[in-house]
Amino acid sequence: MASLRPSTDVLPVTEFRANTSSMLTQMHATKRPVVLTQHGRGTAVVMDVSVYEGMLDEIAILRDIRVAEEQFARGEGIPHDEAIAQLRTSLAK
Repeated sequence: MASLRPSTDVLPVTEFRANTSSMLTQMHATKRPVVLTQHGRGTAVVMDVSVYEGMLDEIAILRDIRVAEEQFARGEGIPHDEAIAQLRTSLAK
């Protein structure tokens, strides 16, 4: 995800509402999210769908890595050679 630019990417919700189409075009072009404010406080983040999907994919991978690290720390891992042998056996079927 591209870095947030407060000068252009933080807007009052009323301004976003008034210029929704151009703001969505900007988000798609820049791949930067827009932070919407209400009464001077951040209330929502609007982002391009492809950026959002990429974030979800990245989170899923990071969770899988964390689980694998926890399993390895508990001694639940198997040696590399054994893993390769298991894969070859399952692929040969």
